[in-house]
Amino acid sequence: MSSRSLLTAARAIRRPFLSVPLVLGVVIVIAGASGSAQASTGQAATAARPAAASSPRQFIAAARNAPAAAGTWKLLPAVRVTRQLENLVSVWTGHEMIIHGTFGAYPTRGRVTVAYRPATNTWKRLARGPAWQALETSDVAVWTGSRMLIFGQTNGSYNPAANTWRAVPGPGGPSSRVLGWTGHQVIMWIEGCCGGTSKTGAAYNPKTSTWKSLPASPLQSRLGVMGAWTGRELLLVGGLGSPYKPGTYFRNGAAYNPVTRKWRKIAPMPAAHEGANAVWDGKEVLFIGGHRGRTTQLASHGLAYNPATNRWRWLPNMPYPRSGFVAVWAGHQLLVWGGLTAANIPPPHGEAFNPATNRWTALPPAPLRGRASPTAAWTGRHLIVWGGYIPSDGTPPKEFTDGAAYTP
Repeated sequence: MSSRSLLTAARAIRRPFLSVPLVLGVVIVIAGASGSAQASTGQAATAARPAAASSPRQFIAAARNAPAAAGTWKLLPAVRVTRQLENLVSVWTGHEMIIHGTFGAYPTRGRVTVAYRPATNTWKRLARGPAWQALETSDVAVWTGSRMLIFGQTNGSYNPAANTWRAVPGPGGPSSRVLGWTGHQVIMWIEGCCGGTSKTGAAYNPKTSTWKSLPASPLQSRLGVMGAWTGRELLLVGGLGSPYKPGTYFRNGAAYNPVTRKWRKIAPMPAAHEGANAVWDGKEVLFIGGHRGRTTQLASHGLAYNPATNRWRWLPNMPYPRSGFVAVWAGHQLLVWGGLTAANIPPPHGEAFNPATNRWTALPPAPLRGRASPTAAWTGRHLIVWGGYIPSDGTPPKEFTDGAAYTP
């Protein structure tokens, strides 16, 4: 069985409802104030819940009527990658985007690392990286200012100055996409293996190449947790209980301060939610996508949390609800591209959300075929997207090795 098949199977275990035929739209269930799935402390001040579109036609009409953002796309030059890559991660170093991916079937596993430099519009093939070490997870990456650290399937540290890798210890369990770089250490929430839940985290010190467990969190054990690093705290919220016990979705959350090594409970979300992309915009954590509790539908409304006021607010409908997309903060707006709609169809374009105006605008169509799970970086001037795949029933997925840059 290929790694893609194994990862797909693992994701199916984690979110069993994804195999159910989906339709556009959203059913929002406001969770109650008690019970393990809903219990939390603190008070949330929220705006009135926005009305949900009730049919696919309303979503399509809203998307067609959405104002278009000004900006241009440019295809990237071809990179000499002869294998279709998956499990993509990337970092922006300040002058180049480093991309790492893997290919092949378990137990043999190839890996490729490349770098794209916008200033010269050129690619460079880099040292490939350490051997694949794990099956039940996917990679995540952070940039420390001098090194690219990857944890998950590949546990390694890459030094661009010397073009060398060294193996590093893994976090002791499947990695989570909720992680942050404090300037001194990587803080990560640890996911449970193979659909299992977890309520723990760990911190990695690059100087000593060691992990240290975080203090016990006040959260119930869960998976699909959402969150982001705010510059001061690792914020975690939502998620669901075991996929084998449907109906256990969480509203509550907590924030971890690495300076004090203490957790604080935060106000509960206005509705249970799991699996959303979370992006820190300097003031709020924006939660886009994912699934509302007790529904099989993609969430159309996002949520925003302000740590300074401990308040939540609803975000307006994203014209094309989607999963498997990339989201980056571009200084004053959130840029979203790629992914698949509930019908497993790539949306016709990306979206931009401006928190100041609280509105979505459509990005110009990209010169790329739509796809799920690309990797992306914001350079300070451009959104670069690369790679990704289109799923296929009964046949291997179509992997892409092309990319483009969008300039707002």
